[in-house]
Formats: sequence, C-alpha cells, structure tokens
Amino acid sequence: MKVGDYMIEDILIVNGLRKTFNMSRKQQKLEKTNLKVKVAVNDISFNVHKGEIYGLLGPNGAGKTTTLRMLATLIKPDSGDALVNSYSIVKEADKVRENIGFLTSELKLEDFFTPDYLFDFFARLHHMDEDLIKKRKEELFSKFGINEFREVKVADLSTGMKQKVSIVIAICHNPSIVIFDEPTNGLDVLTAKVVTDYLIDLKNEGKTIILSTHIFSLVEKLCDRVGIIINGKLVLSDDVKTITNGRPLEDVFFDIYKETVGEQK
Repeated sequence: MKVGDYMIEDILIVNGLRKTFNMSRKQQKLEKTNLKVKVAVNDISFNVHKGEIYGLLGPNGAGKTTTLRMLATLIKPDSGDALVNSYSIVKEADKVRENIGFLTSELKLEDFFTPDYLFDFFARLHHMDEDLIKKRKEELFSKFGINEFREVKVADLSTGMKQKVSIVIAICHNPSIVIFDEPTNGLDVLTAKVVTDYLIDLKNEGKTIILSTHIFSLVEKLCDRVGIIINGKLVLSDDVKTITNGRPLEDVFFDIYKETVGEQK
C-alpha cells in the first residue's frame, strides 16, 4: 500500500487466531458459567505496519495477553496463523523468536542473579558475539540507568528497576519487532515515563512495537493504530485519529463496549 510518498509494509499479518482453554470447576464458579471451555481469543485478524506502534486495547480478560503470547510463540493457537516478518508462528517458531523481543508482566527474573549476569545469559541464548554483547549492554544499561545496579541481586532491586532490567533483556538482541504486554503496569510515574519515552525512541529507530494495554492515555500518546478487543473478539482496528475523530478515546471505547456487549447478550 502506498500513502503519499511512502510504502506501507505489513510486518505482521494475523489471520483467524483462535485459542480456547479448559475451565476447572473453580474457574467456572468464579466466572459464573457452566461452560467447560473458555474461548479466550475468537477468530482475530489484523495487520501491523512496519515502523508503527500498534496497540491492543481492552479490559482485563479480553484476550490481549493470550493474543500476544500466541504471536510470541509461547502458546500455539487452536486454529489460524500469523506471519511475523513473513515467518509463521505455527510452522517457523524459531525464526519468529529471532525477530521479536517479548516483555510480559509474567516474566520473573531469578532473585539470585544480577542484571549483568542475566543480560549476558540471555544475549548468549541469541548467539550474540561477545563484543556485541558488551557494546549492547553498555548502551542499554546507560539508557535505563542500570549501571550502578548491574552487580546487585534482582531480589534487592526496586520494582521499577526490575522492570527496566526485564526490558533490556527482552531487547538485548536488537529485534526488529518488540511486543510488550502492559508495559507500564505497576510502575511508578517516573519509571513509566522512561519506558514510554523509550518506546518512542524504538519507533524512531524504525522498530515496530505491538503493545497491549487498558490505559486510554497510553494509546493516545503512543499508538499510530489500535485494535479494540472485547470478550476475545477484535471489534475494531484502525488509526487512532480515525477512531476518535476528535473525541476522547475513553468515550469512544465505552460506546463501542456497550454496543458490543449488548449484541453478545
């Protein structure tokens, strides 16, 4: 597709992803349902342009994290597929992992190790040259203010510093596509600002960022386009400015939410 003088290239093409999970009796009771299977993601399709920030916006439990985990090849879809930089998440998972960095709030760093050790460990898993590891570590540790904590055990780091270490580990191999699940979740305002500023820096470097969030202001500040996901279904995907048309995104979202939930009842 050509827009003005620029060619838009789809670096991610998602086609009909579906994922279900078996529900325990406890889960059935919590969700007040007799259904034994939960449809977490229901036939989702969308595309992401190279060099943009694309957001998945929805409430907790909408299917955002499950979608990102499938794209990151952590779990397999029941059906459907996605091409990440032309590689299939179903058939070419190893190639997909070479092209992405994935950060999730579920990532737990081992308390006993230091940021310095963990960076080297994960960088070597990506088969990085030792000189490149050193150069990349100095660059990222300096960017995120980790240098003075590089030999401090993870157990003794603040929550914000742990998040920063998690980020630099996720992108140690300088991936072309960065997938962040709730990147500012649980962070103080200062650390959240560092993270959001860096996402903009990554975009300016030509990286593609896909993030999930339930925070409207984050989408309005960062995202070029957004997909709204409700109860496992993608109900809308478009430019943020086109969707809002001058209105607050929060107001638009709740109009869509009420309409969607009403149709599903």
